[in-house]
Amino acid sequence: MREGDYDNLISIIRQRRSVRKFEPGRSVSRETLAKIAEAGRWAPSGANVQPWDFVVIEDSALRDEVIGVFMRQAERLKEFAQGFPAVYKTYLNNTVAIVIVLGDPRWKVNFPHGVTEASEQEYAENNENIFFSSLGAAIQNIQLAVTACGLTSAWLSGGGEATTSSALSDLLGYPKFMRAYGTIPIGYPAKDIGQRFRRPLDQVIHWNGYEGEKYRTDEQLEFHHQQLRPFTMYRNVEDAGDWDDADERLGPWRDAYCTGVTNPGGKLPG
Repeated sequence: MREGDYDNLISIIRQRRSVRKFEPGRSVSRETLAKIAEAGRWAPSGANVQPWDFVVIEDSALRDEVIGVFMRQAERLKEFAQGFPAVYKTYLNNTVAIVIVLGDPRWKVNFPHGVTEASEQEYAENNENIFFSSLGAAIQNIQLAVTACGLTSAWLSGGGEATTSSALSDLLGYPKFMRAYGTIPIGYPAKDIGQRFRRPLDQVIHWNGYEGEKYRTDEQLEFHHQQLRPFTMYRNVEDAGDWDDADERLGPWRDAYCTGVTNPGGKLPG
C-alpha cells in the first residue's frame, strides 16, 4: 500500500453520510455516474458471481416516477412499521440521480450446497448470508464513490420490500424475482454534515477473542430501542458524550455509550 492511501480512504469513509437535504437545481454528468457504478462493479462477492445489476436513473421524468414509488412506501412505513422514527422522503425531489442495486438470487446456485438433509439446510441459510453480504459490499462501494465524487447520498433499503420492489419492477422493467435491495439517491449536500454517532473504537474491537465486558446486554438493547434510537440515527455528533443533553438522554447508560465497557463484570448469557 502506498503511503497516504489509508489516510485518504478513512477520510472518505468518515465523510460518507446518509444525507436527507440536497441542493435544488443541480445536475450530474453520466461520466460521473459511470465512475460511481464502476466502484460498485469492483465489490467482492461470494464465488465472484457478482449477483447484482445497477439501474442508474438520470432522466428527470423517470426519476420523479421512482420518487413517487418511495413516497408511497414512506406512507406505508408510517402506517405499518410500528414505532419506527418517521422518515419523510420529500428530500428526494432534489436528487440528481438514483442508483438502484438489484439482487439476482439465481446466482446463489454457485455457492456451497449441502449433500445431506442436515447440511443442505445449514448451507442454504449461509448462502443467504453470502448473497446479502455481496450486495452490501456493492452498495457500500457505491456510497463511498458518491462521496469521493463530491456528492452525497442515502441508503433506502425499503426497495427490498415486496410491495415496493414490485412497483419498481413494473416501472423499470426488471424481472419480479429480482429485488431492489439498495436504492441510493444522489445529490449535492445542502449544508455541511457532521459526524453521526459511532460506538467508541475500543468498544467494538475484541483482541484475540470475544471480550465479555463489551457485550451489549438485553437491557441496553431495550433502552436503545425505547429511548435512544431517534437520537443515534439522526444527530450529527460522533461521540454521544458530547451531546448537549448527554446526561439526560443516556442516563445510567452513559458509560455503555462513551467507554469501552458496556457490560461490567463480563457476564454473558448462557
